[in-house]
Amino acid sequence: MILDDMLKSTGEWLKGTGPEADVVVSSRVRLARNLADFPFTNRASAMQKGEIEALVRERLGKSGWEGHFQYIQVHTLNALEREFLRERQLISREHVGAEGPRGVAFETQESRSLMVNEEDHLRLQVLRSGFVLEEAWEDIDKLDDLIEERITYAYSEEFGFLTACPTNVGTGMRASVMLHLPALHYTKQLEKVFRALQKINLAVRGLYGEGTRASGDFYQISNQITLGKSEQQILKDIREVIPMIITYERVARKKLLDESRMLVEDKVARAYGTLRAAAMMTSEETMELLSTVRLGIQLELIKDLNLMAVNELFLQTQPAHLQRLQGSPLDGDEHNVARARYLKEKLANGMSRN
Repeated sequence: MILDDMLKSTGEWLKGTGPEADVVVSSRVRLARNLADFPFTNRASAMQKGEIEALVRERLGKSGWEGHFQYIQVHTLNALEREFLRERQLISREHVGAEGPRGVAFETQESRSLMVNEEDHLRLQVLRSGFVLEEAWEDIDKLDDLIEERITYAYSEEFGFLTACPTNVGTGMRASVMLHLPALHYTKQLEKVFRALQKINLAVRGLYGEGTRASGDFYQISNQITLGKSEQQILKDIREVIPMIITYERVARKKLLDESRMLVEDKVARAYGTLRAAAMMTSEETMELLSTVRLGIQLELIKDLNLMAVNELFLQTQPAHLQRLQGSPLDGDEHNVARARYLKEKLANGMSRN
């Protein structure tokens, strides 16, 4: 099965490469699109959703989408399989819990994907490692053009692309950058940074986007407004502020080493030791400890791990991934025992990657 093959790898966005990868985990651009002559999904009947899903699935095969891509009918999956795709950032929380025919298409590297019948008929996504917003935009723009050659979008000369949510009308674009900001958290500077972002209409969300809380000191910074702004203006708004946050985080990391080196070394060592020795481990605790270990790698306090190895553990210890790796459903404390065992095995002799 496709999902079993996916267990053997992680998406390109988790490689720990690309510009500013010490702070910027990934860059993402999403486009919301709807088909002309069909009601939005929140007003569409099950039959109409089925027509949309079948039409998109058929047209994608003729779109000229470069590279090998998979298409999965999400409504045929069980709850665990849908959660597995959500953990990989291929579908949203809303797509997991939606009803009726829906699907997702994605490439092997998971850099480009397309949800069908989420909040909008189509949600295109490009997700890349590092701070590469411009490249992500250029990539998704090409994909959008390819699909539009086969599918007629709902578009208004006055308002732009028409979307189910008014905040997406216009370009239909959401651009975001996922940042790892442990030092700003430890030095209690995060609130100051976030207040400044809100003043310029940029949103701060958790690891899995809207409606999720921050976990492991990962934060997504994205635009809130699309109407009345061009794609380039949206990208510019984010590009201008991210370098400042990167600088603040790096300065905070240096300050931690200069002023509290022993405390930082102790915190990193305890986190690494706990991950390698604990008999039970919750998902939340794992995220927090791996976040500290990730910081330890950046500060060169840990020598036998690299970013890609730790990023993989962030993903593989999520509930759905863990259950698929174990090959059986897990209940209650079984999750925590299996997670601790998995971490212990992976970290026993280090996981350094070339």
